[in-house]
Amino acid sequence: MSSPNFLESSPVSLSSQRRRKSAFTYRQLAQLAASATSCPLRVIAHIDLDAFYAQCEMVRLDIPPDKPLAVQQWQGLIAINYPARAFGLNRHVTITEAIKQCPDLIMQHVATWKEGDEKWAYHEDSFRNMATHKVSLDPYRLESRRILACIKDHLPAAPISKVEKASIDEVFLDLSTHVHGIMLERFPELKGPPPYDDPTEQLPRPPTTALEWDTDALVDLDSTETEDDDPDWDDVAMVIASEIVRGVRAKIYEVLKYTCSAGVARNKMLAKLGSAHKKPNQQTIIRNRAVHHFLSDFKFTKIRNLGGKLGDEIVAAFSTDTVKDLLEVPVEQLKKKIGDDTGTWLYSIIRGEDHSEVNPRTQIKSMLSAKSFRPSINALDSAVRWIRIFVADIFSRLVEEGVLENKRRPKTLNLYHRQGAQTRSKSASIPMGRTMDETLLFDIAKGLLAQVIAEGRAWPCANLSLSVSGFEEGVTGNKGIGGFLLRGDEAKAISAALREPSETRNPETPPPNKRRRVEESGIQRFFGARHESSGGISEREEQDNGMGDETGEAQSPFDVPPSAQGASADMFKSHEEEQAEHPDHDTSRYTCPRCNSSLLVTEQGEHDDWHFAKDLAADLAAEERANAAGQEQSRPPSTSTKPSTQPKSKGRGRPPNVVKAEKGQKKLQFG
Repeated sequence: MSSPNFLESSPVSLSSQRRRKSAFTYRQLAQLAASATSCPLRVIAHIDLDAFYAQCEMVRLDIPPDKPLAVQQWQGLIAINYPARAFGLNRHVTITEAIKQCPDLIMQHVATWKEGDEKWAYHEDSFRNMATHKVSLDPYRLESRRILACIKDHLPAAPISKVEKASIDEVFLDLSTHVHGIMLERFPELKGPPPYDDPTEQLPRPPTTALEWDTDALVDLDSTETEDDDPDWDDVAMVIASEIVRGVRAKIYEVLKYTCSAGVARNKMLAKLGSAHKKPNQQTIIRNRAVHHFLSDFKFTKIRNLGGKLGDEIVAAFSTDTVKDLLEVPVEQLKKKIGDDTGTWLYSIIRGEDHSEVNPRTQIKSMLSAKSFRPSINALDSAVRWIRIFVADIFSRLVEEGVLENKRRPKTLNLYHRQGAQTRSKSASIPMGRTMDETLLFDIAKGLLAQVIAEGRAWPCANLSLSVSGFEEGVTGNKGIGGFLLRGDEAKAISAALREPSETRNPETPPPNKRRRVEESGIQRFFGARHESSGGISEREEQDNGMGDETGEAQSPFDVPPSAQGASADMFKSHEEEQAEHPDHDTSRYTCPRCNSSLLVTEQGEHDDWHFAKDLAADLAAEERANAAGQEQSRPPSTSTKPSTQPKSKGRGRPPNVVKAEKGQKKLQFG
């Protein structure tokens, strides 16, 4: 790592510099070593990948950097590289407009999951198959992890360097401790103890009159400052940090061929604004002396946490959206109009004060896989096929998180279902004692879907999504107690399956018109039964069948045939009654051979689903009864069938009523 060019002052000024002091103290130098958030010498960097999704595709396809490229998702653009932006393209233009403005534009659709695929892939016809494909961002997540690993490899390990992954294409670096170590090496005068052992004593001035900033973009100084003014230790810290960041950026390009922009400042807020100041492939340094000038021309709605509703509220309250105008508002007036806490925070943030930490924990907290359906789906088998894709998507990412090695695993699986304007969610615990695999997640997800369907009004479904959350560190080699116990919904489901029905009617006969309430968990595991019914869909069939548009509608609990929802009485009307009430209706009928119900042919699929669910529930109940019987037989026989009348022992010592053997008697061993 090359050193910046420090230009020494002339011998004439040496004596005067010895008498001059720095604006910073020995205590603040020690705070720099500890990465204290309140230290005025603190140095934070923000690295931002340039048009990241577009760069990923350019690197993957080996496209020259001067070629215009856009990343397509269905009929829209989600990323545009800088050569394409020169033609005036942005993410709001249509595909047709983009090609018209830039005829040589390379259009690359994102990778997608397709039914039957075991992994995401790039499909040439993805944009034509929105109904049967699901977007995958896994290629970009993989590249993001490679870039993060490259950054960490180039820097000293924590706690000397702290690295926070802020998003898929953004990273914060706290370089304070690292910079402190380099400063002590280059300026030995800083190593000694403070005069009189007083940490409030000021540091000596740096032995330089100017700093060489190389190719960095420097923010202009305030009107009261000039580049001829001698630098202080905060400027020295900044130039060392800029040197480190320049090396990180060069390493990323050397190893992975990605360019990125960076900002270096005293806190996260300023560093993030700096990285966006000049792009692409540049870095901006915001010295402490330049903060006021840098922020004064900004719109405060561009600052993090000041967009959206809060930003609109402030604009309405003070009739301005610029930092420069807001700087003139007294803190008391800010507190009066937007509240004490918010007003105090706003007063500090527009002056460049931000004490938020760089959090080195880069592990994810949740994973989501979702799909919006256009048109909506209307049948159980379609929903199950999408659940399978969601599970495969999430599990592939869990593998990269170390779930196979039991390093980290989620505790909860969540299913979200939207039908019209109504969104419902179901969740279940993932058994900690079982091996995490796709089958386990698939069975749980199907159970959650069954709960949603059992509540009724499940079709048509406009959106389905699956997520895992509650990540925790795994325990290698030990089996959690969750593997031995049934809890919550699982226990209720088993209990419901084992209870004998009190009704005397034939269980194969559909229930009467009146709907009875069903426990949500009572059928949540029916999909997970190990036996397959002839009316069901095997795993192989689920993969092989197409995703064709189906119009059947199942909207009620499985204790009532789905086709009877909203018109239960109609289901039991005679053929003649149906003809009389609906003379113009399609009269093609279907009679179920299992329950003799007369149905429209269009309702046959849903009715078969109901029988399928009942068969699986019966199989599950029989299996659990068999298991229970086996456990009963395996119990050791009791030594006595009568309850013991011997009083219990209280406290320590010999139990009561136990007669001590007299002299000469023998104790018999009963085994």
